[in-house]
Amino acid sequence: MSGLLAVAEQPRAVVVALHGGATDSAYFDCPGHPELSLLRTGPARGFTVLALDRPGYGASRPHVDEFTRPERRVDAALAAIDAHLDSLDLGAGIFLWGHSLGCELTMRLAVEPRERWRRGACRDRDLLGIALAGTGREHHADACGILGTEAQYADPKGVYGLLWAHPEIYPPELVGGAPIASRTPSYEATVTASWPHTEFPQLAARVEVPVHFTAAEHERVWRGDPEALDDIAAIFTAAPRVELHTQPDAGHNLALGYAAASYHATVLSFVQECIDNRSADRISDTTK
Repeated sequence: MSGLLAVAEQPRAVVVALHGGATDSAYFDCPGHPELSLLRTGPARGFTVLALDRPGYGASRPHVDEFTRPERRVDAALAAIDAHLDSLDLGAGIFLWGHSLGCELTMRLAVEPRERWRRGACRDRDLLGIALAGTGREHHADACGILGTEAQYADPKGVYGLLWAHPEIYPPELVGGAPIASRTPSYEATVTASWPHTEFPQLAARVEVPVHFTAAEHERVWRGDPEALDDIAAIFTAAPRVELHTQPDAGHNLALGYAAASYHATVLSFVQECIDNRSADRISDTTK
């Protein structure tokens, strides 16, 4: 599996970022706008960032048929994280950051046994937490009849309108996503069909690390109103903390809009809080 890696000196932690559908790791390195890039912002704030091309994207595209089973996608992602980070300093550990369809793999990785993480990619460090955005439990009313299912193709023009609502909040050359476009693996039709009502709540109940959830102000694929966000928080029954955030002046593609710098800063601050809280817990344990 390929990806983009930006290494910080003496990193506080490593952020592993997982893009959504029909794009690749370049989503987190906003083309032509380094000030909006997580891969530039992260190291400047002391975080190494690894943006992976998810299974079936990038270098693994020729092997897409191997990734129909979620267990295989998890195995491949863990192996890729381990290989890309290799002997790099991990700081306090690894934090997972998913967008849209990337949230599925993010959460599957998060519920893997802690021992598996510590044997491999984390190297005796901790999985610090996860950040999710561009997903939900119920589609926005505007998305009714537009999104595809296993039995029906999506309406391309309608999907474009949902993903790029309020084009003025994005750099004009990025509207439509052509600079970061990538072919979608066929397995993702199955993922999207079962995600909001089955996979999302089932996985959420097993997440045992802090969760940060962002809804964009102008999100049109998923509901992001207060009631919907409360419903999302409620399914993370085992998480020690769930922080909900609505990002002003942002649409579905949060990392590509003019609000990306603010969005990235907010989530990176949460990563730092996870580090600080973990350190405080360890100090408390040693004094008991």
